[in-house]
Formats: sequence, C-alpha cells, structure tokens
Amino acid sequence: MAIPINSDTVHTPPVPSATVMVVRDGPGGLEVLLVRRHGNSGVLGGVHVFPGGKLDMGDQQVGPSALDQPAAALVQSLGEPGLDLSTALGLHVAALRETFEECGLLLGQPGAVPGLVQQVRAHTRAGTGFVAALQQLGLPLAASCLLPWSRWITPRVPSITNKRFDTRFFVAPAPHGQVAEHCTFEATEAVWMAPRTGLERYWAGEIELAPPQIMTLSQFSRLRSVAQVLAAARSRPPALIAPESFDEDGCRVICYPGDPRHSVPERVWAGPTRLTYRNQRFEADGGLTALLG
Repeated sequence: MAIPINSDTVHTPPVPSATVMVVRDGPGGLEVLLVRRHGNSGVLGGVHVFPGGKLDMGDQQVGPSALDQPAAALVQSLGEPGLDLSTALGLHVAALRETFEECGLLLGQPGAVPGLVQQVRAHTRAGTGFVAALQQLGLPLAASCLLPWSRWITPRVPSITNKRFDTRFFVAPAPHGQVAEHCTFEATEAVWMAPRTGLERYWAGEIELAPPQIMTLSQFSRLRSVAQVLAAARSRPPALIAPESFDEDGCRVICYPGDPRHSVPERVWAGPTRLTYRNQRFEADGGLTALLG
C-alpha cells in the first residue's frame, strides 16, 4: 500500500500529543509494541504505530497530587523551557491513558493483581474517565514509569498527513503479568516485534511504517535490552526533531537534524539523517543496512 504524499501547507498549529514505546525483553532480545491502525482511520490508516494520541482537555485537569512523581520532576524531564505545568502533566496522563485505551496496558501498575485491567475497563465502559477509574480503585497515575525519549513536531507541509502534531515520545517498560490487546475500534492488531524485525518486515512490504516509527526503530535496533533503552533515555534530554522536507528528482525527501539540508547542524542520533520516498516507501540512503546500523 503506497502512502499518499501531501504537498499542502497546514496553517493550524500542531496538536499536542503523546505516544509511548512500550518495551520488553523477549526471548531474542529487545521487543517493542506496535499497533496497526484501522485502514479507515483519518490519520495513518493501516500503518503500524506506537500507541498514543492527542492531549485531551481532561488530561490537563488532573491535579499534581494524583501522580506518583513530583510535578516539578515531570516538567523538568521534558526539557522544554516555558512549558506550563498543566500541559506537562497532561502529556504524561495522555500517554498512560492512550496506552490503556489502545492496547489494554496499565503502565506502571502491578500486573499480578487479579482482574486489575478488567476492573479499570469496567469503570471506563460505564462512562467513568480513565483517571477517575484509577482513583476509585485506589491506584496512582504511574507517571514515573514514563521516560521522555524525543519530541517530534510536524512541519507546516507534512509529507504523510494533512495534520500537524507536536508529539512527545516516551519509553516505558511493559507491565509484568499484563497482556496487550488492541482496541477493536481504533486498531486491527497489537504485536510485539524486535526493532530489527519491524524494519525488515517494513522493507519486505509486509507492514507499513511512518517516518517517526522508522527512525525510532532504527535507534532501537542499536540497543539490546529494556535496561539499555531506559539507560539511554536517562542519559540525555529528549531529542527535539523538527523534520524538514523538500522534493528532489521527483521524490519527497525528509531530513532530520545533522543532515546537510537541515537547518540544525547537530545530529540527534546515530545513523541516517534523511528518508526519501521512492519505490512506494520511505528509504534511507544506504537502504535497510543503514537503518539497522
């Protein structure tokens, strides 16, 4: 399935959003959770993505006392000067909420408690909000399990959608004893994959990936365990990634910090600094080998 390339300018500001790379140690090493969006979805239909979504107003109305980490620490972890408290807390809440809604995982919660996920789901299906459901069950909002990884801001001329997002990417370990189950309304599957396997399946045309997923899986392919992912997240501020695009030889090129055509000369990751849309997919210079490092 070819992804249609957009050339229209989007004049609205980017929508604040949160997404989570849930990681676990599998039999062969590091694995990350991907969900395949419904083909009729208005954003990235049919594409495998990390669970996540936009910041809702209710996410920003949660008081600092509801979270298991001091508000100042959560604001500082995002590394964004001037970011207001309600947005910083709301992004963490959105990350926890969207992961539960899209794949049934309660991040940071004790999976060994029998029926915990089912109890929360029963409350939300009855119309109780996610945060209120946790509070009624005496559960904290486990923001401490989320570590900021990167921040992606869609350019004014997006390449693969006609919408703009300001998305904070978090990493979180998979909760023990819980099973990922995709939301049948928003997705058609939830699957654990080794980062290298995800890129290999993408290259073989078996799955579709968007550029943020391609480049993030490329970074993860250089790591071997959950411990290494979490250590990498703690070792530096989250990378600010504002892709810049141009057309060259009839192909759309998306470049990232450190690329000769990008306005920011400093690299934010090892590996390729651009993707070119050809052969009905986004390819790195050097092909799959370059993505896998």
